[in-house]
Amino acid sequence: MLLSDETVRISEPGPQVLDPATGQYVPGPAVVNYEGPGLHRASGGPGIVLRLEGQLYKDDGDGRYILLTPLASPVAAEGNQVTIVKSKDPAAVGRTFKILDPGESGAMAVVRMTWMRIEKAGGGA
Repeated sequence: MLLSDETVRISEPGPQVLDPATGQYVPGPAVVNYEGPGLHRASGGPGIVLRLEGQLYKDDGDGRYILLTPLASPVAAEGNQVTIVKSKDPAAVGRTFKILDPGESGAMAVVRMTWMRIEKAGGGA
């Protein structure tokens, strides 16, 4: 697998803009922080859920994914959105994810790894 196998887009919510028709502020267009080579892959299944007696919890059933990007790409921030723009897998194109944590860093890193959770399935399998 090479990072050039997919093209990914990392974006953040744009600033609020005034809708002149309603006089209300609405979300503006997303700001693209990075678009280029990358890969996504499933991280191996859902996380572990611990239940404390008497405490409500949400079942952690949706899978987590890892985004791999070049070290030269900007570090994605929590809440950023990732869109798969191009992939050899047609079912992946258009799929979107939310970043869970800032991209990992370290002295021995060769690519940046970022944890994310699926937001919307896309493509046409």
